[in-house]
Amino acid sequence: MARRYDCTEATDRKTGLREAASAVRRGELVVLPTDTVYGVGADAFTPEAVADLLEAKGRGRGMPSPVLVGSPNTLHGLVTDFSEAAWELVDAFWPGALTLVARHQPSLTWDLGETGGTVAVRMPLHPVAIELLTDVGPMAVSSANLTGHPAPQDCDAAERMLGDSVAVYLDGGPTPDTVPSSIVDVTGKVPVLLRAGALSAAELRAVVPDLEEAS
Repeated sequence: MARRYDCTEATDRKTGLREAASAVRRGELVVLPTDTVYGVGADAFTPEAVADLLEAKGRGRGMPSPVLVGSPNTLHGLVTDFSEAAWELVDAFWPGALTLVARHQPSLTWDLGETGGTVAVRMPLHPVAIELLTDVGPMAVSSANLTGHPAPQDCDAAERMLGDSVAVYLDGGPTPDTVPSSIVDVTGKVPVLLRAGALSAAELRAVVPDLEEAS
């Protein structure tokens, strides 16, 4: 039976975060609020948990899960060949609605799906998410919806779709934004905007003027 905690109330939030961290360490799924939409997450380094996440969403390995982190410093252990432009984007927009596609460290023992050696990584601007991620480390997190359905903006919608496939629901109230994160590929010499979302190409170019847009 899934457990749900009201993170707008101090005592319930503390208990919920403790229970969510325990669930993640057991290889179970957790729903958490972010600054864009609600996400469903698992320990990024537990392949069985990530497989359960994809199965819960009805999503194939060809659409690998992004990874959320609680601090920019975590990138040092996750990515390689991270350019100066990529760090400038991190400094300017993290925490926030910017996902960066980078080459992951080849030594990492994770299986996020068919990634081609890359990882889509973001630090969300939401206190509940950051507190959980700081406690448990990097999590594979995807929008908390069944594939083909709208991404949920509140915990009720996530629970209706995912039900008891999730161990713990952290209810942080409605998400502050409905627009998804912008996605920038930083695997090459020049950053490439793959998806314009909460951040426009103009906002990104104010930091990295040579940003290109995917055709």
